[in-house]
Amino acid sequence: MEFVLDVVEEGKKVFHLCHQSGKLSIAIKVINTIPDTAFYISKNLCVWKDCHTSTKFISKIIGRVVMVRDAIRFHPFENVVCSCMIY
Repeated sequence: MEFVLDVVEEGKKVFHLCHQSGKLSIAIKVINTIPDTAFYISKNLCVWKDCHTSTKFISKIIGRVVMVRDAIRFHPFENVVCSCMIY
């Protein structure tokens, strides 16, 4: 819950964390791409710590490479590892 920067009540913080555009983009890509292939997501903002952590675990669960390009760098996620080392 510490990653929700908005001043909202506790019940709505979970909603905010579960409905981030990066996580939704990953879900759409998983559904609409061929299994066992890597996919690429581009963001115009930096990847936040909670999204970074969840994407590492998502890459492990789905068994695919997830490449995320944010405003500063590439984040290739594979098997619970990101080469940026949480820069």
